[in-house]
Amino acid sequence: MKNPIVSICVAASALALAFALSGCSQEVSKTSTTSVSKDGTVKSDEKTVTKTPDGATTKTEETKTTTPAK
Repeated sequence: MKNPIVSICVAASALALAFALSGCSQEVSKTSTTSVSKDGTVKSDEKTVTKTPDGATTKTEETKTTTPAK
């Protein structure tokens, strides 16, 4: 009975330590633009720059295009 409880405690501690050491990403900037063309098509551009705890930066660009139903 003792061994399963000890194993669960060790596993939970290791998981908590992994989350504590990884940290969170910080959003540095976020830009969003939306444009509508004459035919009703909507184009959305979103650019996000995040910084990780170790100092690395990540740039993410996402483009969505929606056409109206005819």
